[in-house]
Amino acid sequence: MTTALKLGDISVDVVLKDIKNVHLSVHPPTGRVRIAAPAGTDMDAIRVFAISKLDWIRRHQAKLTQQDREPPREYIDRESHYVWGERLLLEVVERDQAPAVERDHRRLILHVRPGADLAAKEAVLARWYRELVKAEVPAMIATWEPVMGVKVERFFVQQMKTKWGSCAVARQSIRLNTELALKPKKMLEYVVVHEMVHLLEPTHNQRFVAYMGQFMPNWRHMQRQLNSLPVRHADWDL
Repeated sequence: MTTALKLGDISVDVVLKDIKNVHLSVHPPTGRVRIAAPAGTDMDAIRVFAISKLDWIRRHQAKLTQQDREPPREYIDRESHYVWGERLLLEVVERDQAPAVERDHRRLILHVRPGADLAAKEAVLARWYRELVKAEVPAMIATWEPVMGVKVERFFVQQMKTKWGSCAVARQSIRLNTELALKPKKMLEYVVVHEMVHLLEPTHNQRFVAYMGQFMPNWRHMQRQLNSLPVRHADWDL
């Protein structure tokens, strides 16, 4: 169950669940604030915690509201689309065959059945982006496992509305956002490393920061670069 907590002009969604630590997050596109806390946590304690983080919350809300947004996609000829950070012009080809996607050095060619609507075109391209990410991740994991001394049992790629990736420590699995196929490939590797570090440290504490600095010294630059790139035009929600 979600409880609303008001702190002046800021509304916080509080969720009590079976976890060990308190997690604070600010979600795009509007800067919605969410606190997940262990079941049984006193609401007054949560209020005190939220008040102590008000400056952090306001800074992150400001970043999100200022971030560029991609225009809504129409999936029409000569519309700009991105693959690994490279801008390509879309070409839509209708044919009575199985949908497919091809690319050359300037174009992204979307093959769809005659009369395919916007949702069908979007689904075809989303599946193709998902396969791009799936093809790249195994080699990245294999590279970093011996460096970190961890083992990723499984990874998943899916469309995620509020985050680039996540880690299920108990299952030793990581989950990655399909949208990473639109960003430069080094951004995918940064997210893979970030989630794998959570196998050593589940939270974003100083131990996590130290591990990131050890394995990827320029990680803060990568983080800023990824978060500065335009994000999808969407009404994101959990």
